[in-house]
Amino acid sequence: MKRIGIIGGTTPESTCYYYRNYIMISREKFGPMTFPELIIYSINFEEFKNNPRGWEGRTEILISAAKALERAGAEIIAMSANTPHIVFPQVQKAVSVPMVSIIDALIEEIKRRGVEKVLLLGTKTTMTADFYRNALREAGFEVVVPNEDEMNEVDRIIFSELAFENLKSKPYLIELVERYAREEGIEGVILGCTELPLAIKPEDVSVEVFDTAAIHMRKLIELASE
Repeated sequence: MKRIGIIGGTTPESTCYYYRNYIMISREKFGPMTFPELIIYSINFEEFKNNPRGWEGRTEILISAAKALERAGAEIIAMSANTPHIVFPQVQKAVSVPMVSIIDALIEEIKRRGVEKVLLLGTKTTMTADFYRNALREAGFEVVVPNEDEMNEVDRIIFSELAFENLKSKPYLIELVERYAREEGIEGVILGCTELPLAIKPEDVSVEVFDTAAIHMRKLIELASE
């Protein structure tokens, strides 16, 4: 099987969630003791999030991590977060091994479940930037995002609470999803930040839940075992 490389640390909690899914999915697919080889390069989140050079500096950090994974023998690479996919093409071009996009894996899963209208939740960058919404719309989905105040609150919850495993705003997030189901007719919610599955579980809401971290990890293991 191919050796998987993960760029982690954005945030550490999401990286831990990826690893938990890696264990769970591997056991489902191969049995209790068999796991594809995995290398994690955990970047310094402080340097990444508050980089004085913005996305130019963040891209350099991601490229450096991807190259380190390639040198370490990774044969397939992924970033364990949604928002950094804003520069996915630049990072992919910098290495010679294939990278797996969380957005591509998500689109494949939404099509498989037959859902057409989705609510996108994530960091404010993910909810407002074109890279995520356009990819979904080009794939034929109707995409709804929260209003400005709701976006700010979801972003705050991610970075101030979920990044530290604080789930006190879980009821707010669940009610947000349910309100968009009632008022906008969404059929599914995209947990477009890999911290959000810590708070929103499939059994919590009445619509399909797309856990991007779990979907991404499942696709990685599938490709690694081909």
